Amino acid sequence: MKLPGLTADGTWDVPARLNMAAQCLAQPGAQTAIVDLTGTTRRDVSFAELARMVDRIAMSLQSTVAPGDRVGVLLSQRPWCAAAHLAIWKIGAISVPLFKLFKHDALASRVGDAGCVIVLTDPEGVDLLGDLAQARLVTDMPQTDAVLPFADTGPEDPAVLIYTSGTTGAPKGALHGHRVLTGHLPGVAMSHDMLGQPGDCLWTPADWAWIGGLFDVLMPGLALGVPVVAARMPKFTVEGCLEVMKQGDVRNVFFPPTALRMLRAAGATAPGLRSVASGGEPLGAEMLSWGREAFGLDINEFYGQTECNMVASSCGSAFDARPGCIGKAVPGHTVEVIDESGDSTEAEGDVAVQRGSAAMMLRYWNGPDATAEKFRGAWMLTGDRGKWEDDFLRFVGREDDVITSAGYRIGPAEIEDCLLTHPEVATCGVVGKPDALRTEVVKAYVVRKTGAEVSGVALQAWVQERLASYSYPREIEFVDALPMTVTGKVIRKELKARAAAEGAT
Repeated sequence: MKLPGLTADGTWDVPARLNMAAQCLAQPGAQTAIVDLTGTTRRDVSFAELARMVDRIAMSLQSTVAPGDRVGVLLSQRPWCAAAHLAIWKIGAISVPLFKLFKHDALASRVGDAGCVIVLTDPEGVDLLGDLAQARLVTDMPQTDAVLPFADTGPEDPAVLIYTSGTTGAPKGALHGHRVLTGHLPGVAMSHDMLGQPGDCLWTPADWAWIGGLFDVLMPGLALGVPVVAARMPKFTVEGCLEVMKQGDVRNVFFPPTALRMLRAAGATAPGLRSVASGGEPLGAEMLSWGREAFGLDINEFYGQTECNMVASSCGSAFDARPGCIGKAVPGHTVEVIDESGDSTEAEGDVAVQRGSAAMMLRYWNGPDATAEKFRGAWMLTGDRGKWEDDFLRFVGREDDVITSAGYRIGPAEIEDCLLTHPEVATCGVVGKPDALRTEVVKAYVVRKTGAEVSGVALQAWVQERLASYSYPREIEFVDALPMTVTGKVIRKELKARAAAEGAT
């Protein structure tokens, strides 16, 4: 299959001079770039209008922002957010995505570490920032008919600084060059069954402040000429989601796993979609089966992280998914499972990506030691454990999530998948709890569906009947909610801390 971002022989199609803003604005002017649902009525923004918005911001910035300067973008899903990033790249500066749900300390750590000279935002963002940085309203930029030339940048020149959503310690900023968009294109196309078909229209409830929203949806959509829906959802609801898909004529959607679970729990269906992609954690056989019923298609799982994204993916139009696996390596990326010596292994090992991936970060910002620790020889370590099954990558768990119990190494994802197949379980998180005899025991934190009364004993039996006898959760605690990242991942580190505190008492 011919994939965007790659040459005919499967190597990266990265020219010597490359500017991501030019890459995203190369479509015919009359073509729809963004379907704006943030107002009271739908408004289709053309590439020509988006380009004018970009120049309006770029002209205003160029007197105070130099190439290489960092400029924050504190805006939710809306056309001005796209224009802000594009304008920053157009003048050769570095954009820093910031999330509207961040509080003072989270904003302070990112704005301060990045050294942002200015933050582009709206009135709500001005209040959030306070005195942390100079704020400038994107809508207050002077009108202009001037067309600014694109900065003469190369693929290795810094363009975007994205902070990881780490659960402990200060967040690390992954610095990416102008090649990062090209590096995303093959995986994005695969995860949407060859994105770019007639009638395609792309949306995600994930905020554009995260790599999943910015580079799995918004920028690839623009680069491929696929309209992208902008719809601000301060809080995800099933009803709101279905309404966005209806109003925006959405045909292709990226759902974080938690959104899919909420749709499943509500019994929602959306038969008009052409592709559904999901990433962040494995879905398991039950969720894939439900997806076929709810959407009439296979959910394509993909894999990556802020430092190097979209490196593995399923593609229902090209090959059948394998439950429990997260697809195959995306062409262009060399993905391996390696041992402690850095050699490939057929056993369980560290999932790693070879240097040379166009989606790989340049380095951690202000973090030479952290950058060095991220690599083992020619390989960038993802921090995940995995195993090959034929050409499919099976995700075992985060390196620090793998549970060691009575000599067994147990991946929490498989147990979570099994629990989720129970009709009375809404969601769950599985971690290891310190144990004097077994080193750790498997503990599950479970959220029941509304009105459900399933017992812990019943769920233990459910897992014992379906998985290895040693891997069932010896402890089950029912909770009202689980700690989640803003992108919908269960924060296992918080659950592990809770379990460790329990084990110490």
